[in-house]
Amino acid sequence: MTETNQQQDVKEAVRAAVKSGDDVHQQVKDITLKALTKRQLDLENIKSVTEAVIKGTNEGMTGHGEHGKKVFMQAATALDDALATAAEASALAVEEAAAKVAEYSEHDFNGAIKDIQDMEGMFLDTLEKVAKDSNQVVADIIRDFIAHTRQSGTSVGEQTLIALDALKDLPKISTDIIISSTVATTSTLAQIASGILLGIAESLKPSHSKK
Repeated sequence: MTETNQQQDVKEAVRAAVKSGDDVHQQVKDITLKALTKRQLDLENIKSVTEAVIKGTNEGMTGHGEHGKKVFMQAATALDDALATAAEASALAVEEAAAKVAEYSEHDFNGAIKDIQDMEGMFLDTLEKVAKDSNQVVADIIRDFIAHTRQSGTSVGEQTLIALDALKDLPKISTDIIISSTVATTSTLAQIASGILLGIAESLKPSHSKK
């Protein structure tokens, strides 16, 4: 499946979930986590999924009227929670790789850490981008959510701080973050993270949906 097709599928699934108004938080979180595990867990993939989820949320809000803000909050916090889980998985991947320090360079680790650092900003920037293309009612709801989260913080931001604190003393990881140019090894870290995220996502599913 191409990235464009995946984005469209995610957007449509989220649109339907939001439009239904039924257990929106759980539905959107499940859709997001499933989409994030389809490809390696790097910032490009995370951004692509984030954009699709927010666009689907925007389209699904049509017809909710006065309940629109509540529905949007459920969907947006679900995305936030899923991104926090992705940040956790990425940090665990770095920890796992750090046990095999001979195979990784400091730049590889710092590239992965830079992705973790950038998740919250990417989340809020994507929300702002979608708000600009929304009708006035939806745009106001999105901007209210952004203003609230900038004051109170996000789940992904909180998880990022936890992850960075856990990683700061690992071997070969410096306090000065350097963007990695070693694509092959950074890609391996992203693949490890995707596998870890899949395991976490499975554990988070409601018991009745587990096989």
